[in-house]
Amino acid sequence: MEDNEKPPESGAEYVLHLYITGATPNSTRAVRNIKEICELYLKGRHELLIVDIYQQPELAQGEQLIGIPTLIKKRPGLVRRLVGDLSDRARVLTALGLPTLPSSDPDPTDG
Repeated sequence: MEDNEKPPESGAEYVLHLYITGATPNSTRAVRNIKEICELYLKGRHELLIVDIYQQPELAQGEQLIGIPTLIKKRPGLVRRLVGDLSDRARVLTALGLPTLPSSDPDPTDG
């Protein structure tokens, strides 16, 4: 790829690309889960690109996808890949380098 073919750089702190296959249950869950994580943990600090590889296969070329859905963290730091529906929030947050928020559930042993 030549430099003039690269997409424009974003000013967002976190750049995430989610590759899905249409409206399959796993893809739908992955979209819902990453949007929720972005809203809770990255509000105003992220750019999320959702790519349906059935509709835009050219955007998936060169990404070496081994499974779908796949989330690729492009920025910050090292590129990270997560395959699956992103329902394991702790694992997703760790991969993104984000701290987990304390649970809002009341502690049953408290009080």
